[in-house]
Amino acid sequence: MKTNLLRKGLAVAVAMMMSAPFAANAAKDTYKVIAVGGGATVSGKVMFEGALPSDAVEKILITKDQTVCGEGEREVVWVDVKDGALRGSFVFLDKVKEGKDWGVPKEGVYLINQQGCRFHPWAQVIKPGTVTIRNSDKGVLHNINAREMIGVEKGRVVKKGIFNFGQPDPGDLVQDLKTRRGPYIGINCEAHNFMFGFMMAPSHPYAVVVGEDGSYSIDGIPPGNYTLKAWHPRYGVQKSKITIEAGGSLEQSFTFKDEG
Repeated sequence: MKTNLLRKGLAVAVAMMMSAPFAANAAKDTYKVIAVGGGATVSGKVMFEGALPSDAVEKILITKDQTVCGEGEREVVWVDVKDGALRGSFVFLDKVKEGKDWGVPKEGVYLINQQGCRFHPWAQVIKPGTVTIRNSDKGVLHNINAREMIGVEKGRVVKKGIFNFGQPDPGDLVQDLKTRRGPYIGINCEAHNFMFGFMMAPSHPYAVVVGEDGSYSIDGIPPGNYTLKAWHPRYGVQKSKITIEAGGSLEQSFTFKDEG
């Protein structure tokens, strides 16, 4: 009897010890919505310098569902550069404690649309919580696999599963999507080896995907000192310390290059 009670006590203690870091992280990342007076703006561009790597574009043969996915090869653009702009990059403020509220998503919900055997969009920022997974390809089985990318800023990425399920029929499914160690997420289709995408799920709304010309703008920022970061899934994270003044505007750009 005493032995069983001891074992139960030890099990509870271990569980509490294991959950404590996650509870601490959750408390640490709590974001408070406030009325932002004198909100400021930071803007700029994410650019690429030098020669593109030889594998910037990967060509993968389409071997199934050609009537929907297309025939021949699919070009997967891992490093998308046009006129010096590094597209598919994210820019965000790090560890914001309080500020503006999240806006309403363009589609009314945070949406990953699988259409033409592609993820639309390729890159997006979502609010942690739920995401709608849509299969727009009639007669095509998609199998979405979302994984948290741990260690991005240390350059040693380990991927931990968030969800992985098949979706054989057209329509929408709502899925929980939250990360535990950071905001970085990669998605792929297990049924089609040429379908990829990336997301960020930060605790606050001060994050954006750059435009087609590499430009970005983040507004409604409370005055203060921040770390501004740029993330490209291939090249990792760059950062810059910035000071935001009430009602002010600041320009800060980032340049990535391939080190070979």
